[in-house]
Amino acid sequence: MRRLIITVLSLAAIAAVALGATQLVSGTREETATAEQANNSAAPEQTLTVFASPTCGCCGDWINHMRDAGFQAEKREVSNINRVKQEAGLPRSLASCHTAFIDGYLIEGHVPASDVKRLLREQPEAAGLSVPRMPVGSPGMEVEGRGRDAFDVILFRDNGEQEVFEHYPAQTSL
Repeated sequence: MRRLIITVLSLAAIAAVALGATQLVSGTREETATAEQANNSAAPEQTLTVFASPTCGCCGDWINHMRDAGFQAEKREVSNINRVKQEAGLPRSLASCHTAFIDGYLIEGHVPASDVKRLLREQPEAAGLSVPRMPVGSPGMEVEGRGRDAFDVILFRDNGEQEVFEHYPAQTSL
């Protein structure tokens, strides 16, 4: 069910982009289908739609990381990012600064592009991936002259189950 909600939110986001809106729009299935048809030039499942606060700089750095890895990414600035997370069903313990959607999956925080590519390739039965909080050295959180904190990419499911999808050990310098 959460994956369906995420898909609907993704389509609503793309519709908002097509209509020039800057906030998440909730709509009926009929409105979502109409918006999808109107925006058929870009396949929604291939576009990473990123919701972020307009004042967050690291979100833009993560989007650049994703674009450098070959993803199409659309940034949607929202005044209430927590609403997006709540509507998507993201567990609070997995929250970070930005929330993205691609191909029916939720991508929370500074998830490396290689892990998103693996998720899309393997297509596990899951709601999405998260890098909780904002670990230094994760994509978009690099700090010149500082290494990387250890962090995990968490795969989470609709039933509340979570598992480590990938572990990144600490590095003293990048």
